[in-house]
Amino acid sequence: MANPAVIVNFKVYTEVEGESSLRLSQICARVAEESGANIIVCPPMVELGRVCASAGIPVFSQNVDPRSPGSGTGFTTPSLVKSAGAAGTLINHSEHKQPAEDVAKCVELCKALGLRTCVCADTVADAAILARNSPEFVAVEPPELIGGDISVTTANPKIVGDTVDAVKAVDSGIAVLCGAGVKNGADVKAAVDLGASGVLLASGVVKSKDPEAVMRDLIKFI
Repeated sequence: MANPAVIVNFKVYTEVEGESSLRLSQICARVAEESGANIIVCPPMVELGRVCASAGIPVFSQNVDPRSPGSGTGFTTPSLVKSAGAAGTLINHSEHKQPAEDVAKCVELCKALGLRTCVCADTVADAAILARNSPEFVAVEPPELIGGDISVTTANPKIVGDTVDAVKAVDSGIAVLCGAGVKNGADVKAAVDLGASGVLLASGVVKSKDPEAVMRDLIKFI
């Protein structure tokens, strides 16, 4: 997958319930095809299989649990995510935190299956620790800015640059993303200028009245 990357996390907003997840995924796919941008979507877990079958762009799960196939009611194994057709998964989002040892196990299981991983971190220090697992992506998202109107690239640009430096010092092959408050192309450009390989965002696209226009604006500088 090429960089810069724009990962759109659908979360569990009402705007993406049922068929709406597939429609939004298809909008993202159309923008990706026409622009050549690397756009990845993360639909709600219950829509993962349907979106994977029809989206036409890489699809990530919103989470996996550190479990192999077997008994485990209510859990989502990397194997299930792979079988649904996903290309990868988010791990340790600030809204679905996991202990460090569970994150390591999730990355290990995903790697064995060929699933790409985007591990989320709240701080520079956490990002450096989680980079030891060598996921494909580490995404830094200050929790206090998530869902807000001010991008991390404006409110705290230092955390972006510092995370890039800290993660690359551990494993230079990891792509660093940033998120929280990202809303437009200027925010994405600022992230890339700070050394990031893209962004992870949600509400700026999902809750927009015109998601296609937002997507086109997001990728216009990359």
